Amino acid sequence: MKESRLEVINLKKYYGKNENIVKAVDGVSLKIENGKFTAIIGTSGSGKSTLLHCMAGLDKPTDGTVILDGKNIYDYNDEELSKIRRKKFGFIFQSFNLIPVINVYDNIILPILLDGSKPDEEYINSIIKAVGLEEQIKKFPNELSGGQQQRVAIARALSNKPAIIFADEPTGNLDSKTTQDVMRLLKNTVKEFNRTLLMITHDQSIAESADKIITISDGKII
Repeated sequence: MKESRLEVINLKKYYGKNENIVKAVDGVSLKIENGKFTAIIGTSGSGKSTLLHCMAGLDKPTDGTVILDGKNIYDYNDEELSKIRRKKFGFIFQSFNLIPVINVYDNIILPILLDGSKPDEEYINSIIKAVGLEEQIKKFPNELSGGQQQRVAIARALSNKPAIIFADEPTGNLDSKTTQDVMRLLKNTVKEFNRTLLMITHDQSIAESADKIITISDGKII
């Protein structure tokens, strides 16, 4: 699989005007290493989630560029950007964003179906086994615990074999053992499939297991 290179240049995301302006992201520049696990840490309100959302094509920045494979993703129209998110990116966020009217299995393969592709059954089953959902695949999201729903969200993020996985506190609702299992899965995915993992976490032990740690404070890298 072709590597996807991600770089941010002088990225800014401001809210409000004049004396009420809030500089959520304030001139951030960084390069994300391919095939590595990068952790972003910072206190609540530091701008780390806003940075992640801008890098993932989910929230348009006020200024600056997000370069993927040599091109600014915000030069694409909405349809083209949506296609990039479906094909290149995987998303794991605190809110699970599962579809309540379809079962666990269909939630997991949803990104593949939306792209008009056919699921790789062997690969999907290996993910389901890795996150411990073999007994849950026919259940609906409201029949699962919060931890189980997060595991579905993680499996869904991996289902389309994304080049880059964006994760915002993906273990925040999990117990310590499940957290260890999930992190082992994510890190193995990075290693085995040469994926890039960019994760926001408050868990210092998770951050310390990353290949690189980026600390954000008041919208800037420190």
